[in-house]
Amino acid sequence: METRYLNTLVTSVEAGTFSRAAEILHITQSAVSQRIKFLEEYFGQQLLDRSGQRLALTASGQVVFAKAKEILEKERELLNCLQKSVSQKRLSLCCTPTFGMAYLPRVLNAFLRIHSDLSDLKFVFQQPAEALRGLRHEEFDLAVIEHRLNLDFAGFDYFSLPEDEMLMVASASAAIPAIDGVIQLSDLKKFRLFARRDGCSSKELLRQNLATHGFDFSGFDGVLVSDDLHFTVQSVLQGDGIAYVSQALVSNYLASGELVGFRAEGFEHRRGRSVVMLPQRSDDGFLKEFLDCLFNEVSPLSRPQMTSGGLVS
Repeated sequence: METRYLNTLVTSVEAGTFSRAAEILHITQSAVSQRIKFLEEYFGQQLLDRSGQRLALTASGQVVFAKAKEILEKERELLNCLQKSVSQKRLSLCCTPTFGMAYLPRVLNAFLRIHSDLSDLKFVFQQPAEALRGLRHEEFDLAVIEHRLNLDFAGFDYFSLPEDEMLMVASASAAIPAIDGVIQLSDLKKFRLFARRDGCSSKELLRQNLATHGFDFSGFDGVLVSDDLHFTVQSVLQGDGIAYVSQALVSNYLASGELVGFRAEGFEHRRGRSVVMLPQRSDDGFLKEFLDCLFNEVSPLSRPQMTSGGLVS
């Protein structure tokens, strides 16, 4: 027997009338009546008392009604299980923009070769605090972020990836007074700076470095704030200023000689990079396969070990 007949009985009793049940089920009142008639003929019992203003169950109807609700609940459980199975082929991730531009295309390409039947893929770029907040609210399956070295990951499981190295970069045509790849801060501040918006770990690291030496952004010959890394890199390539960016982001331009990289004397040029997830997702086989693809791209020589909570070392 199709469960739609049992659903019609339950809906009719709960609605009180055939007409209201028809509205709820989006069928005609005649169809509702015919389905109830089918049930009564099938069981050989009258199930509903139709004499009052509202439908009432007979003694036999009460038995069928109770069992019908159990069957419909089991059907819903089965559908939920099937839906959960399908959802294992969905992936939602968040990453900071640098990782997204430097690594994500290759990671996703490797993963999609394995899971060509992936039904739903979502990825967004956000800054570290936003990424962790979204992860905590289960908006993403995992997050990959660059961050300050002492970021607290309490409440999360995480993998520490190789640290990200930051460089000042300029066009090869720019007259950068660097000696052995190191520039004095007083010389650095003669240039226009392309900076990220507040909340980006690269900007916060640069701010801390400047403050350590008693400087701030006001000392540069102009500051242009943009959240578009592609725009920043292309502007610097045109010889229009300098930027403080991840070496991984501009490695191809450095290798070709289009950009030159240098360090400011006395600056901390390292920041952390981690994969973060909620503890209940750590045993998810689907995510583990994604992590394998990620580690092969970012840390091919050694697989990072998972840490639960605490501080990044």
